[in-house]
Amino acid sequence: MTAVMRDEILALTREMVAIPSVNTTEGEKAIAVFIEQYLREIPYFTEHPGQVVIQRLKNDALDRRNVFALLRGEKKENANTVIFHGHTDTVGVEDYGELQKDAFDTQALAEKLGQIELPKEVREDLESGDYLFGRGACDMKSGDAVFLVLLKHIAEHVKEFSGNILLSLNPVEENLHTGIIEGIDVIEKLKEQYGLTYVLAINNDYTCPMYPGDTSQYIYTGVGGKLLPCFYIQGRETHVGQCFEGYDPTTVAANLTSAINLNPEFCDSYKGEYSLPPVALKLKDLKGWYNVQTAKEAFVYFNYFVHDTGTDEVIQKFVKTAQQVVKDTMRSVNENYQKFCRISGKEYSPIADEWTVMTYEQLYLLAKERCSDLEKELERITKERLAEQEDKREIPIHLIRMMLAKANLHHPVVVLYFAAPYCPHNTLKEQEEAILSKLRQITEEMKKEEGISYQICQFFPSLSDSSYLAIDDSEQAIEVLRKNFPQMEQLYPLPFSQMKKLGIKAVNFGVHGKDAHKWTERLYMPYSFEVLPKLIRKTLESFL
Repeated sequence: MTAVMRDEILALTREMVAIPSVNTTEGEKAIAVFIEQYLREIPYFTEHPGQVVIQRLKNDALDRRNVFALLRGEKKENANTVIFHGHTDTVGVEDYGELQKDAFDTQALAEKLGQIELPKEVREDLESGDYLFGRGACDMKSGDAVFLVLLKHIAEHVKEFSGNILLSLNPVEENLHTGIIEGIDVIEKLKEQYGLTYVLAINNDYTCPMYPGDTSQYIYTGVGGKLLPCFYIQGRETHVGQCFEGYDPTTVAANLTSAINLNPEFCDSYKGEYSLPPVALKLKDLKGWYNVQTAKEAFVYFNYFVHDTGTDEVIQKFVKTAQQVVKDTMRSVNENYQKFCRISGKEYSPIADEWTVMTYEQLYLLAKERCSDLEKELERITKERLAEQEDKREIPIHLIRMMLAKANLHHPVVVLYFAAPYCPHNTLKEQEEAILSKLRQITEEMKKEEGISYQICQFFPSLSDSSYLAIDDSEQAIEVLRKNFPQMEQLYPLPFSQMKKLGIKAVNFGVHGKDAHKWTERLYMPYSFEVLPKLIRKTLESFL
């Protein structure tokens, strides 16, 4: 690793950070245009312009695009191909407050940070000069810059290089992963066109210390999956003056949140590694205005990480939890009602438990019995709501309301369904021991040469586009997902067959930093710009 290459990576990172490619803004197009221009100025790609492929996202109002570049080694015929893949979007900068205008200027931001109060560790990192601050510096413009500069330098010696590198840089990772999902088509076509054999994919998404004082570096040989279980809750409204005559959906929603949110009993495990527990991402009633009528409907959904459990098992667990929640809710309501009757001198009569818990599939089958053109109705409503740009997680609420009416279900009910995004889980299994063996050998060499200890873990602890390069879910689990994901082909179509067929094993090496998605986001440059490129070069030598 030369000082020239290190400085080149730093300069490119600063340039890329300066392009505000915040998710769902025009900046996502701008960063792709910048990357395309960078690639086309490399002499190798000037000679092979068809090997830079730009894929515009379908029906995308922001004209976002994937950028691919295929470098083919010329030393000898070799189909083996390593994929460099990363995302080009960032989260927003609202958390920077008065520093928002400097969030994309790494030098100006460092100066401003030096003038304000900072947490002790942040202050020490800033004054060390080893950290680069700015939105996207860590997550993950620097990771993209490492790939681009490496590709450029390898291209300068392409006649001495055997094997192939496919660069895949994609937008929309911080939201719905649309970039990589649509990019699967290009990855498959390039495989067929050039006779490529994908032996490994390397993601450079950020890594960070896992606890205070952690000095290890991490390599992840897979990525956890993510489901978004949603609960639509239909209660029975009443006047606040007759509050015990209704069935309150907000209480059920709150109790579901209490039972599920951050509960380690829901953590999924695989070979000793545990996922994080579920986290509530939205909780609300569905009243549109103020009055003294209690809410009729409520809604709550959760981020749920998965390491190995199939969707069929997940549904059973959440249904069981919801059944227990409504049972406990009614017991509590009756206890409160009994206490009220006692202190007010009224006669107590138990409130009947009229709640039903069901899955979306169960509701669909009930509605189908009474509505012969149900599919057309579901498609029509979904199309209309998409045209209104309604939140894709809440469009199913309209479908459920319609189906409850068709099925003549007007009593209190909880309906469980899944919504976007769905991220498959995957990791190296026993049959991929050869890949693990190579990675162990590489990290041992790095330890001897750089004095760095690596821990090889099975699952990247956050969300990643690597989810879509392979899928470990069984066909049964996928089918259960489809049946309980309302209008999946309209709201979140996934190329399941292509993902299964490609089955590209993906590892995350990653730049190293701290506080991604925080206003103190910062990149540790000595590792990211000096050690990481060496690790990637060793991996190319081993796998190609």
